[in-house]
Amino acid sequence: MTPSHLSRRAVLLGTGASLGVSLLPAGPASASPGPGLAASGLAVPAPTIASCGTWGARNPADPLTQIGTSPNKILIHHTATPNSTDYTQAHAYSLARSIQNFHMDSRGWSDTGQHFTVSRGGYVMEGRHHSLSHLSTGSGMVVGAHCTGQNDQAIGIENEGTYTGIEPNTQLWNRLVDLCAYICGQYDLPASRIYGHRDFLATTCPGDAFYALLPRLRTEVAARLAAWSVIVDNSSPGFRASANWQVSNFSQQRYGADYRYATPVGASDAAYFSATLPAAASYKVEAWFPADSGYNAATPFVLFTSGGSKTVTVSQQSGGGQWRSLGTYAFGAGTRDVAAVSRWTSGTQYVIADAIRITKV
Repeated sequence: MTPSHLSRRAVLLGTGASLGVSLLPAGPASASPGPGLAASGLAVPAPTIASCGTWGARNPADPLTQIGTSPNKILIHHTATPNSTDYTQAHAYSLARSIQNFHMDSRGWSDTGQHFTVSRGGYVMEGRHHSLSHLSTGSGMVVGAHCTGQNDQAIGIENEGTYTGIEPNTQLWNRLVDLCAYICGQYDLPASRIYGHRDFLATTCPGDAFYALLPRLRTEVAARLAAWSVIVDNSSPGFRASANWQVSNFSQQRYGADYRYATPVGASDAAYFSATLPAAASYKVEAWFPADSGYNAATPFVLFTSGGSKTVTVSQQSGGGQWRSLGTYAFGAGTRDVAAVSRWTSGTQYVIADAIRITKV
């Protein structure tokens, strides 16, 4: 059945308040639409982190204090060791052992002071025992020994090398961004909570050159955190609609295998798109639908924001087959209805519900 050729019937004008937004296409799609199943947004991926057991750590000299309170910041350090050009895993593990030996034997600490270490070869290692297990669950922390006054509040990261006059190399930098983004994601910390050691103690650490890069580090980590995105297609579990919404594969501009269509009606019978949002934050919402001269020129898209429902009216007669912005709005965390396509509009042409993309910004 081809919906653009079926009979239409007149209906009443919807009562939702329009925002008066003019929806221009968001630009051509960067890739062909995927299959009908939704493409799931993912949390910040975990970098490969070598545990204490993997790099050959000694057992702590004394029991370590673990607390249920999660960290509220990240502190960046440098090891003040030579800027080695040995980028191997063996060197990274040797570095971790030498730091632990120095902290335990020379400083008399129970274990390595910092929670994690990044080598110049781009290897990430657990420093203090139990740091990795707490990070993996995103709950609590082991009290460190890397900065007086911050050891029960901040995750300490040592970066191999001395950065008083030179910047860290690419391998180290990239892994540090990965690690910081993962820590922020696990503990729900904003990138603005990344600091240098010297911000809390009279020290040159992490070196003038490295310290000057902290704004860039925050920016790159924030970009990783903002990259959360999910697509809810009309055939995914996050979509629901009544039997009045029929299925069609008539248009080649569709997202996935098919899309839904329905005649306008002066009643509440929307097609809903729900998703599990990772945090209370601002999200950009975009719609994908096929366009046709027989489709509705005033299709209402309803956004269920933290501040209440907002309606954006979209013409589905042109600009189809690509993502079109519905705007950026605040939403709460958790599983919730994010958007709906309403049938309550003027005209007799079909309203279309195909796919929604939600991106944390």
